[in-house]
Amino acid sequence: MPRYDLCLAWNWEYDADFACLLGEACARRGLTLLEVTPENLEVVLAEIGHGEVTFASFLDRASDADPAFQPLADRARRRDVFRLNPQELGQWADDKATMHLEFIEQGVHVPHSIVLPPYRKFPEPPFFDLAPLGERFAIKPAHGGGGEGVIIEASSMEQVLEARQQYPEEKYLLQAHLEPVRLDGRPAWFRVLYCAGTVYSCWWDQTTHVYAQTSEVEESTYRLQPLREVMLRIAPICRLDLFSSEIGLDEQGRFVVADYVNNPVDLRLQSKATDGVPDEIVTGIAQRLALLAEVYRSNEHPPATQGSDKRYIF
Repeated sequence: MPRYDLCLAWNWEYDADFACLLGEACARRGLTLLEVTPENLEVVLAEIGHGEVTFASFLDRASDADPAFQPLADRARRRDVFRLNPQELGQWADDKATMHLEFIEQGVHVPHSIVLPPYRKFPEPPFFDLAPLGERFAIKPAHGGGGEGVIIEASSMEQVLEARQQYPEEKYLLQAHLEPVRLDGRPAWFRVLYCAGTVYSCWWDQTTHVYAQTSEVEESTYRLQPLREVMLRIAPICRLDLFSSEIGLDEQGRFVVADYVNNPVDLRLQSKATDGVPDEIVTGIAQRLALLAEVYRSNEHPPATQGSDKRYIF
């Protein structure tokens, strides 16, 4: 019976390059990778059902967009499998309102925000004052990514009341606008990626969404080392193996997390897409994930609640 070291479920055509890099990283460590795509999903599910195929670790980059992959995610959860970015933790970390409160409790700087209950439960929430948010603020539904339902340049109560009805089952976050300082003429705004204990920091243009990896000289000159410290503080809060955050440097010299936990991470290569992630970072992420798979391939009994107390010492 074939037993693969790592199973990768993916269904987005632009994940093909990442899948290739992950396969190469696994091969270098003598690991086997099973790729499950829409083309072979039914066959693989049948083979798993008949006990013909097993795998030790699982990375799901498909079920969030395609329910057809949910049975595969369910089987990985029920069986003796180590799951990278477990689905239930991803869903929990996706709640911006929850992450906002968790970050504050753990001392992570976030913009001043107001959390509103779902419109369906409270059509008329208790009185709240918009003044502390400033003239401009963002309105964000608690769940969702890619800017869906987000209003960046909000300024009135009317916009808040209207936005809450767009997704009536959702909590909403009203978030003060963060104006980053400029470092050598460039806004100090960063998209930072975390993968299994390693942090990759990048300058990130909010308009073009173009990444530029920070150099050691820049990190020293502009004192950007706290970006790593912030991500290492966020990791045990969200308990994910791979995620990204948006962080800005404010006028008080604080690194403020404006976009809390992004999962799944867009791993398009910059060499293929202008707004993709620098190739060397995607390669590094693939190598880290392969290393995780190697660490856990001999683990016959992974913890019942994954992510609760992870320690990466490599």
